[in-house]
Amino acid sequence: REAPIPKMLAPCLLKRVILTVPLVFVVALLLTEPARSDQEAGTAIPAESRPCVDCHAFEFMQRALQDLKKTAYNLDTRTETLLLQVEKRNLCDCVTANLLN
Repeated sequence: REAPIPKMLAPCLLKRVILTVPLVFVVALLLTEPARSDQEAGTAIPAESRPCVDCHAFEFMQRALQDLKKTAYNLDTRTETLLLQVEKRNLCDCVTANLLN
C-alpha cells in the first residue's frame, strides 16, 4: 500500500518546483540593485582615446613580423657561417691530401 503515496506526491512536488523557481528568480531580480550610470563616472575611458582592436592587431602583427625577420636573419647568418666552415674544412682536407701525394 505504500506505492500509491509516491505516485501522488510526485505531481504535487513538481507543481511546487514549477511555481517556486520562477518566484525565486523574480524576487532575486527585484532585490538586486540596478547599476546606475553615476556609479562608474570617471572610470570609463572615452572611445576616442582608446585604440581600436584593429590597431592592436596591426601592432601585434608588426612585432611578429619584426621577430620573424630577426629570426630569419640569424638563421641566414648561422647558415652562412656553417657553410664557410664546411668549405674551409673541405679546402683544408683537399690541401692536406695534395701535400701528402
